[in-house]
Amino acid sequence: MGATPPPRLEILARIAQAAGVVVMRHYEAGAAARVKADHSPVTDADEEAEKLILTELAAAFPGVPVVAEEEAAAGRIVTTGARFFLVDPVDGTKEFLRRSGEFTVNIGEVVDGVPVAGVVYAPAIDRLFVGGLREGAFELSGGRWRAINARAPGDDGLVAVSSKSHPDAQTGTLLGSLNIKDHINAGSSLKFCLVAAGEADIYPRAGRTMEWDTAAGDAVLRAAGGGVTNWDYTPFVYGKPGFANGAFIARGR
Repeated sequence: MGATPPPRLEILARIAQAAGVVVMRHYEAGAAARVKADHSPVTDADEEAEKLILTELAAAFPGVPVVAEEEAAAGRIVTTGARFFLVDPVDGTKEFLRRSGEFTVNIGEVVDGVPVAGVVYAPAIDRLFVGGLREGAFELSGGRWRAINARAPGDDGLVAVSSKSHPDAQTGTLLGSLNIKDHINAGSSLKFCLVAAGEADIYPRAGRTMEWDTAAGDAVLRAAGGGVTNWDYTPFVYGKPGFANGAFIARGR
């Protein structure tokens, strides 16, 4: 059944799509990476797409602070209030450089520590996910919108999704303690969206992430009826010191 997201979410989708055009131009040309101070890679695609997103968000949501990955890496972090945006222009830069297609444009909106809206766009594989806590979650693929919902796990076990580029022992130990019937490796914030779309049941991550890595996908998953908690099942909130995440578990219904 078709469905169309409300205007606020369509605005976020449009901005992400415009950034995706920029990212794909660099992807097809074969962008080269440089190394940031934190030893993570960055490309011209990250920087150009982020500038576009910042400009478009300022026009569509004037006065709302934006914390963006490359701006933060350069030491330019704005003062946030109760409401702000978190932006990662190319989540999964390693996948971008490997040309796997599993990289995403991410824009998440946070209010009082909760991700209330977000868009995750994977331009190389033509999947765009958007969601809002009061509006539901949607996927655009092949030019058509559809509503998506996280699923309840089956009695025969869980489908787990985990990082393709950043495996860690703690995550492996948790998955080994559960009844896992199938395992998917995926890049970037697509992992949240696979759970949101009912294609997987659980995504645990103990390795290092930043809030701009997770806010958009977290918002889509919550809008689809799933949830994200800390490793000890306490609430997973945003606006933490340094915008650094601890270990988390994302689940379906």
